Order: sequence, then structure tokens, then C-alpha cells
Amino acid sequence: MNILSRKAAPAEAADTSDLIPADYRLPVWFFAFEGVLAAAFDILKAFPAAWPVLLFLLVANITISLTLMRKRIKLAKALWRGKDTRKIALALIALRIGSHFTLNALGLAVTSTLGHVLFALVMAATTIGLLAYSQETAIRALTTTPTPTPPATLAM
Repeated sequence: MNILSRKAAPAEAADTSDLIPADYRLPVWFFAFEGVLAAAFDILKAFPAAWPVLLFLLVANITISLTLMRKRIKLAKALWRGKDTRKIALALIALRIGSHFTLNALGLAVTSTLGHVLFALVMAATTIGLLAYSQETAIRALTTTPTPTPPATLAM
């Protein structure tokens, strides 16, 4: 880049031709991190003293994501740019708020430790399942090479 001119040099394309789908896959423990963090609200309601553990897991998740999983950054970017991931995130928030609101409206508010533990398990399992589905969709999109369209022929 020439400092005197304000034009940036064109970016070089990343060579991903030697990558296989296994290179993109996020490890299973990453999904476990996300599941625990998705269930954090109910975990804290069931066990209020667990906040230091959840805080540690959040910091560990961010640290590991930015260091050990650096080579999978392309998948992470593809996941967050995709409409499906945003829909999943919004659906999980709607599920959380909607289910508690509905139960409260019916007079069946979750107040027991067991109820919050069960809610935490459901939220964790739902999060893990939806993220695994989103990952498979993104990997399929990243590894599928588009087929060129044949040239149009002139009909006489």
C-alpha cells in the first residue's frame, strides 16, 4: 500500500483448495461451551453461586475461540454472516423468553431448582443441535464448488 495515495492494495485471495470439510468443523467441546452459556440463565436461577464458573467458561470460550480455533475463522465468519445463524440466535432468545412468559401466564412459573435444571438441559440441547445443523449447512456451502453453466447455444 502506498502511504501517499489513499487507495488500498487489493486483498489477496486465501487459498482454500487444500482444505477438506474436517478442517472447517468446530470441535464437539466448542458446542458444549455454547450449550452451557445458552443455559446460563437457568443455571444461575438453579444455582446462584455458579456465576464464577460461568464467567470462567465465558472467558475460556472467548480465549480458545481467538487462539486455538484461529484456522476455523472462515467457518465462524460464514456462520455469523448467514441468515440461518441469526435466525437460530433469535429463535433461541424467543424460545427462552416465550417459554417462561407462557408458563408464567398459565400459572406454571418455573421456580424450583429441578425445573430450572430441566430448562437448562433443554436450552443446551436445543442450542447444540441447532448449531450443529448450522455448521453442517455452512460446511456444505463452503465445500461445494459451483458448477459452471454451459454456454448458450444458438437455435436455428
